[in-house]
Amino acid sequence: RGKKRACEQTGVVAFGHELPADTPPQALLDLIDRLNADDAVDGILLQLPLPAHLAPQPFLERIDPAKDVDGLHPYNIGRLALKMPLARPCTPRGVMTLLSAYGIDPAGKKAVVVGASNLVGRPQALELMLARATVTVCHRATADLAAEVAGADILVVAAGVPGLIRGGWIKPGAVVIDVGINRLADGTLCGDVDFAAASARAAFITPVPGGVGPMTIASLMQNILEAAERRDPSGNVARHG
Repeated sequence: RGKKRACEQTGVVAFGHELPADTPPQALLDLIDRLNADDAVDGILLQLPLPAHLAPQPFLERIDPAKDVDGLHPYNIGRLALKMPLARPCTPRGVMTLLSAYGIDPAGKKAVVVGASNLVGRPQALELMLARATVTVCHRATADLAAEVAGADILVVAAGVPGLIRGGWIKPGAVVIDVGINRLADGTLCGDVDFAAASARAAFITPVPGGVGPMTIASLMQNILEAAERRDPSGNVARHG
C-alpha cells in the first residue's frame, strides 16, 4: 500500500499483477519475461515474500537488471560490491540516505550489521564499506553478539527477532538503525532493538514503525526515476517532486 501511495504522489504510473498463491513457477517467469520485453515498463518489483513453493532467487535473476528497481539482481549487487553501484537495494540505500540527512559520516567509524540476509544485511555491509566504515557483520554463528554490538559506532540491526539487541549493549553515543519489524501477539509492532533502553544510550535511534520503512519506499522511488533516466538518456523523463 505504501509503495502504491508513493507512486501516486510522485507521478509514477504503477500497475500490479496480483497472482494466485498457487501460481506455478513458469507462469511467473513468463510474466517477468513479458515485462522485461515491454518498452513502456521502466521498473519491475517482485513483492516478497513469495508463497512457499516459489523460491525467490530464480525470479529475481530473471528480471532485466536495467529494470531491477529493488536492486537485488546479482548483477546489481555485484556492481555495489565493486564500488560501481547502479540500482541499489532499497532499504540499505535508505539507511545511507538517513545517515547523510543527519550529518553522520560513516568514514572511519566502526559499523556493525546484525543480520546477513541478501535483502538487507549483506548489501548494507557493502554500502557501509563504500562509505569507508570498518564493517563487521554478525549472524547466527557470531560467538559474542553483545561484545560486537558494544563496539559499534553505527549499528544496523536486521535480524527479524523482537528485542534481540538489549539496550545495555549499546555504546553510549552510538547511532542505532533498527530495520526489524515484528508483530507481537497483541498486534503491536516492534523492532529488533529494545527501543526504550537503547534510547537512553544512543545519540540517534530509529523508531519502529516509522523509521526505516519510509526511507525504503523513498529509495524505491529514487531507483525507479534513475532506471527511467538510464533507459531514456535524452532527458525526456519528467521529474516529479
